[in-house]
Amino acid sequence: MTGVGAMPSRQGAERGPARHVPVLLDEVAKAVAAKPGELVLDGTFGAGGYAARILADGARVIGIDRDPDAIAGGAEMVAASGGALALFHGKFSQLEEALDGEKPAAVMLDIGVSSMQIDEAERGFSFMRDGPLDMRMAQKGPSAADVVNGGKVADLIRIFGILGEEKYAGRIARMIEKRRMTQRFETTRDLAEAIQTLVGRRHDDKIHPATRVFQALRIHVNDELGELARALIASEKVLNEGGRLVVVTFHSLEDRIVKKYFADRIGGSRGSRHLPDMHVIAPTFTQVRKGATDPTEAEIARNPRSRSAKLRFGVRTDAAARSDASFFDLPVLPQLQAALD
Repeated sequence: MTGVGAMPSRQGAERGPARHVPVLLDEVAKAVAAKPGELVLDGTFGAGGYAARILADGARVIGIDRDPDAIAGGAEMVAASGGALALFHGKFSQLEEALDGEKPAAVMLDIGVSSMQIDEAERGFSFMRDGPLDMRMAQKGPSAADVVNGGKVADLIRIFGILGEEKYAGRIARMIEKRRMTQRFETTRDLAEAIQTLVGRRHDDKIHPATRVFQALRIHVNDELGELARALIASEKVLNEGGRLVVVTFHSLEDRIVKKYFADRIGGSRGSRHLPDMHVIAPTFTQVRKGATDPTEAEIARNPRSRSAKLRFGVRTDAAARSDASFFDLPVLPQLQAALD
């Protein structure tokens, strides 16, 4: 296996995995349907919850994560696996590089922030614990503070409005512009309190008024929608006939991308419904179950963070992989570095 830039490839380190509750675990395992000896690509290793279940079913696992803490935390699992688990430090869109020529029986993607990232104040993903305004999964590159303090107002409005679906995007962006002229935003609590002061909060509000802005910043800083689209295309290339692509999402924007992807890849034809098809495109996936699988009420009671989760999966056909991705219709946002110039 080759590495990613200066990053080591399959590796472990010195700390055990942090506490994390994998969502829809039984449903994911059933969709992956791992058999002893098969290879499964876990594109979002995190704390290793899904990987542990797949390993218990007798399969081999290659886990990918861009967070160096997740790779370090998986060392004990790697050592205990007897060679059945290998880790790759990189983005899940780099899954072809992680596989290094091997063909997996399934690709599994859990799209979202892990509990261990949310719960660590120093990572800056949540304002529930005060910490630096960071949000970088890879712990390098421009941070959320860079975007907030350096982004153009028009860009901030689009980021908050599109990625966070925030109705007060314009007011919040203009408040940020005015405040940062005299004092930079450095911490999660600072930004959250400034937003709450601006828009207010009723006692019966179920979510904090800064929630959507934080979500938008996290998605933008980590290019989460672009990464997801690229990973889906890459998964199609590496899976042979009968291979499974299993995706768990936690946000409507993510789920929309996955839903569009499977609809396009399963559709099979192009043309007007009023005219004969000009050409037929062979479907690259079939779906065993139509629609998404949601967590049960019992799981939501045990783990409230599972509430918004949705599972979708498809089975690879023998049709040639396609690279077209225009149907994703991803929002046009400023390039991260360009937004800071």
